[in-house]
Amino acid sequence: MANLDQLRGCGTAIVTPFRRDESIDEAALKRLIDYQIEGGVDFLVACGTTGESVTMTEDEQARVVQLTIETVKGRIPVVAGAGGYNTRDVIEKIERYARLGADAILSVTPYYNKPTQEGLFQHYRAIAESSALPIILYNVPGRTGCNLEPALVARLAEFETIIGIKEASGNISQIGEIASLVDDSFLIFAGDDSVVLPVAALGGVGVISVASNLLPRDVSRLTHASVDGRLEEARALNRQLTPIFKAMFIESNPGPVKAALAMIGLIEEVYRLPMVPLSPANRAALEKVIMSRK
Repeated sequence: MANLDQLRGCGTAIVTPFRRDESIDEAALKRLIDYQIEGGVDFLVACGTTGESVTMTEDEQARVVQLTIETVKGRIPVVAGAGGYNTRDVIEKIERYARLGADAILSVTPYYNKPTQEGLFQHYRAIAESSALPIILYNVPGRTGCNLEPALVARLAEFETIIGIKEASGNISQIGEIASLVDDSFLIFAGDDSVVLPVAALGGVGVISVASNLLPRDVSRLTHASVDGRLEEARALNRQLTPIFKAMFIESNPGPVKAALAMIGLIEEVYRLPMVPLSPANRAALEKVIMSRK
């Protein structure tokens, strides 16, 4: 098991490469993992939103987590995505990932059933009390339809195994309020590459990144400069990377990042429905941004 003190800085929410027949491309996944580690990322997140986990069976998800752990070989922590709208199923998935050797869990809020704040508390309480694995909350209301409000995050932070949050609400005021309500041991990760710098200024410890799939070294440099308070360097890197950050969301994630990775030859550009390839106009715009960095 990796050292959890490394669970800071730049974490890549790694894509899941597929072959043309839509099976998991294990060789490409191994290459991508090594590319991330060689690029200096601090940890990996397998089977998150960017990994298209909701289009995979539970056995496929477990295989991706297992393969990631086996390929990493303890060099950096591996966080496994395990969230959803059925609390019992989430608990069972976390138990499976614990047996595989995951270092921590990233658990997105329940989506579709839109629980109340009390429902969210009871959901995460049940998860926290079921496993010894560290849990990072994942708040992304634009995708899930519910929001982890700051008072609830502070309440959940009292559980020993709930160690942090990936905050992807896009609401900087909310992130600031969370930071004011929790102590320094609670890890706040930017959930969007474009807010690494302001979240770090509020006390954040890093990012769980989409763009680092493509540019692990650059996003890692930005993250560490931001967290370490090297503001001039961080601002310069942020300006350089902003076109990439914007391009990664020209359509729904992970469409653009998988297209970009295919453009540089790391994976085949294959999605599972309902994800589809980029529109021709957006593909051309993405390619222009990628080519401008060469």
